[in-house]
Amino acid sequence: MAGVNVCIKCSMFIFNFVFWLCGAIILSVAISIRAGKIGQEILAPGDADLNLFIAVNILIFVGAVIMILGFLGCCGAMKENQFMMILFFVGLLMILLLQVAAGIVATTRKSKTEQALNKTLLINARLLSSTDENERVFQKAFSELQEELKCCGLVNGASDWGSNFQHYYRTCECPSNQIPCTKYSGKTIYKQSCFASISQMFSKRLFIVIALAFGLAAIEVLGLIFSIVLYCQMRKK
Repeated sequence: MAGVNVCIKCSMFIFNFVFWLCGAIILSVAISIRAGKIGQEILAPGDADLNLFIAVNILIFVGAVIMILGFLGCCGAMKENQFMMILFFVGLLMILLLQVAAGIVATTRKSKTEQALNKTLLINARLLSSTDENERVFQKAFSELQEELKCCGLVNGASDWGSNFQHYYRTCECPSNQIPCTKYSGKTIYKQSCFASISQMFSKRLFIVIALAFGLAAIEVLGLIFSIVLYCQMRKK
């Protein structure tokens, strides 16, 4: 058969297309965490000792590089370009090592990251009762979020709002058939604060990204093997 084995070329192309899609998913989820309402408006005002977004920023970089590598791999396989295949192999190996290192760091610092998240939320709870005009953006964003999550207040419930409760109570209001509800200042509101819901939402999204990253590591090993085989066959032409 002339040229590189068609089966290997097609397998390499399909692998890189799936690889590119995985990179796009990691990038989109990581950006949604970093640039979403929780990341930008709810967590950002806090002053935690640890940067909660270090892992997310790394995953944004990894996702972008994976998409570039997937493109290089597809072009290198279809055009039988040795230089592209070398770039693909080196880049893929570096990403694999980075993912392993990031996974180890994330595992060893998991408890500290959770503590930093909790500290940030506790600090931001004080902003709800602030009368400073500069905090209105945060208060409005949180008001919309608590309506979406069906909760009220950040840590201690409606009391977190202080005198501002009269301005934002509508998003705290609990329908008569909604359980659990409670009474506060003559209003029927959600009993649960948003602390647990925000923590769970953030952790869930982060878990999805990390799970994708580790699952991708196994695919990357196959990619390294495919690229070596394909490069060797190109050299034999």
